[in-house]
Amino acid sequence: MLTKGVAYILFATFSFAIMNALAKELSSFHPMQVVFFRALGSFVFIFPYMLFRKISIRGNNPGMLLLRAAIGVLSLSTFFVVIQRIPLGSAISIRYLGPIFGAIMAFYFLKEKIKPLQWLSFAVAFAGVIVLKGFDIRIDTLSLTLVLISAVSVGAVFTLLRYLGTREHYLTIINYFMGTAVLVSLFFTTNWRIPVAEEWWSVIGIGITGLIGQVFMTRAFSMETTSVLAPFKYMELVYALILGFFFFGETYSWLPFTGILLIIGGMFLNIYAKQRGGGK
Repeated sequence: MLTKGVAYILFATFSFAIMNALAKELSSFHPMQVVFFRALGSFVFIFPYMLFRKISIRGNNPGMLLLRAAIGVLSLSTFFVVIQRIPLGSAISIRYLGPIFGAIMAFYFLKEKIKPLQWLSFAVAFAGVIVLKGFDIRIDTLSLTLVLISAVSVGAVFTLLRYLGTREHYLTIINYFMGTAVLVSLFFTTNWRIPVAEEWWSVIGIGITGLIGQVFMTRAFSMETTSVLAPFKYMELVYALILGFFFFGETYSWLPFTGILLIIGGMFLNIYAKQRGGGK
């Protein structure tokens, strides 16, 4: 039976896939302007709501909140650069290495254990990146470097969220992230331009879909355990491959696609290893 939590995670991943497709559609804009579009759409809704509900804007750990926000902006901005350069499915696949880097950082900084089977899953996923990069000539070295920076940043964000999750309201964390993204993106206004005609639909849509994805993702994880929901998060890649094919004409030969499958296989093996040990 499809639980409400699973339904929410499926809807959230679909929203994020649409958001990423819209970001790619806006490839004629400077990536930091796209970051601004993405962040502003969430900030203008979340900030007034927090004031209305009297949720702390400053938070209890402003230094850590700013660090999480800064790393999140780095991850988002490098990812938006990459999806303007390489196929959508490839960018999302490699960025899925984020949980691996997160687990390694949690191992060193939070003293969380990593099971032997998890190390194997990490090796499988990294092998997938090597195969994908080696056989897909559309992935240049700069793009690979940037998407790996994005993935490492995602891992750092996961680690910081583990620390902040019990100390801060989730909206305070999101608000810091979106507010920081808006402020940082303003430093690049000399490279911006005014959207025209149908571009406004993509500009508005990227903010709305990003907000919807965040809300439903948060609600999903409040209803179900991480171990139940984690496999469904990878539906975002399925959506991305479909959207990339129909809207951007992106296709894959069998060798690069094997690389994608190895990355996803490694992630599922990681989930299985954590579930078998009773972890989340």
